[in-house]
Amino acid sequence: MTAIDIATATTPTVPARPSRRRGLLRQLTDSKKAMTGLMLLALFALLALLAPVLVPGEPSLINSTGSQVPSAAHWLGTTAKGQDVLALTLWGARSSLFVGFTVGLVATAVAIVVGLAAAYFGRIVDDALTLVTNIFLLLPGLPLLIILAAFLPPGTSTVILVLVVTGWAGSARVLRAQAKSIRGKDFVAAAVVTGERPLRIMFREILPNMASVVMTTLLGCVIFGIGAQAGLEFLGLGDSSVVSWGTNLYWASNDGALMTGAWWAFVPSGLCIALVAFALALVNYAVDEITNPRLRNRRARRERRG
Repeated sequence: MTAIDIATATTPTVPARPSRRRGLLRQLTDSKKAMTGLMLLALFALLALLAPVLVPGEPSLINSTGSQVPSAAHWLGTTAKGQDVLALTLWGARSSLFVGFTVGLVATAVAIVVGLAAAYFGRIVDDALTLVTNIFLLLPGLPLLIILAAFLPPGTSTVILVLVVTGWAGSARVLRAQAKSIRGKDFVAAAVVTGERPLRIMFREILPNMASVVMTTLLGCVIFGIGAQAGLEFLGLGDSSVVSWGTNLYWASNDGALMTGAWWAFVPSGLCIALVAFALALVNYAVDEITNPRLRNRRARRERRG
C-alpha cells in the first residue's frame, strides 16, 4: 500500500451537505396566498410612507368640525374633536407598522440566539436557557404587559421593549427544538471536527437550514407586536400623544364613538389592524404550506384535481 493510499484511508470523509430545494423566496412568488399577503403589506407600507404627502400637516390637530360623517371634504369623516380620520389612519400606520416589524425582528433575533446557543452547547447552557425560557412562558402575558407598561415611562421605545420582553420565549422554544434536530446532522459534526468556530457553525451551518421556521416565527412575532401594541394603547397604557391605530381606537372609545354610533371613528383603524394581520397570516400559511410535507402534498393533489 502506498503512502497516498494510507493517507486516503485514514482521512475522515466529510459528509456532503444536504441538497437544497428551490429557494423559499422563489417558491413564495409562485404561491397565490403569499403574493396576496405581500401585496397587501406593500400597499400598507406605501400608504404609511406617503402619509406626509397624501395628508400633509398635523393629523391630531383639533378643530371645530367634530363628528362629521364621511364626505367629499373628509373621506373617512372626522372624530369628535374634529380630527380627520383618514389622516389619523394613514399616519397611524407609520407607528403601528414600525412597532410591529421592530418587535418581530428583535424578538425573533433574541429567540434565534437563545435557541441556537441552547441547542449547540447543550448541557449546562441548555438547562440554564431552557429554565429562563420556561419562566417567561409561565408568566401570564397580559398582566405582565400591563405591569411593565404602567411602571415604565410612556413612549414607543417602551412599548417595543415591553413587547420584546414578553414575546420572545415561545419562539425560542420552537427554534431550540428545530436547531437541536439539525445539531445532530453529519455536516454539523464534520464542521465541529474540522475546527470551525461555534458562532460560525451556529449561524452558517445550522441557521440557514432553519429558514422556513425562522420566517414563520418572524411573521408570528410581527402579528403579536401589532396586535399587542393596539391592545396596550387601547387600554391607555401607551403614549396617547403618538398617532397609531391603537391610540385612534383609544380616543374613539374615550369620545364615546361606540355609544353615539360614529362608526367611522373606529372602524378604519380596526379594519387596518385586521387586514395587516390577515396579510401576515396568508404569508405565514404559504410558508407552512411550502415547508410542511403534509400540506405540500395536499396542495399538489388540489392542483392535480384543478
